[in-house]
Amino acid sequence: MKIVFAQGNPGLEYSQTRHNVGFMVLDVLADAENAPWKADSKIKAEIATITLEGEKVLLVKPQSYYNETGQVARALVDFYKLSPASDVLVIHDELALPFGTIRVREKGSDAGNNGIKSLNAHLGPDYARIRIGIWNELRDQIDDAAFVLSRFTKNEGEQLEQQISSIILPLVKQFVSNSLEASSHRA
Repeated sequence: MKIVFAQGNPGLEYSQTRHNVGFMVLDVLADAENAPWKADSKIKAEIATITLEGEKVLLVKPQSYYNETGQVARALVDFYKLSPASDVLVIHDELALPFGTIRVREKGSDAGNNGIKSLNAHLGPDYARIRIGIWNELRDQIDDAAFVLSRFTKNEGEQLEQQISSIILPLVKQFVSNSLEASSHRA
């Protein structure tokens, strides 16, 4: 079993914001597999179960807030007796990367991302990540919190949809088949 864990915030007011790009990716994957989301109030997450590459995969959208997602991830890893280093993939936004950049890492520091700080505190730093760049020129004009909670432009939304299908979903399949390697992609 594998867990694909998205960083994001619950609630419609955060839907389609830069901080919720991980949720957007999992929504596309769940839709493609006709997998319904089910609320798990004990673990505080919405979970969709799919099969990829012959492996059971839990798609997880934590319903805690972005900066507190580590507890949700830890509860899942403990419940299913999984290893973060081999069984957990986290998909999250990356403020330091230009929009359109996608980076894959096998482990690492939080680089100032509070959600990753929470995950590292509860799981350690050894888990795979797909980092999706969200930076654009607007970032230099407003503070970090306002920027990450802003919505994508129409052009960015269209480009993101294309990248999810052509780059990110194949990377998720590589993770599930244990062939994901550190890499960088640019649309």
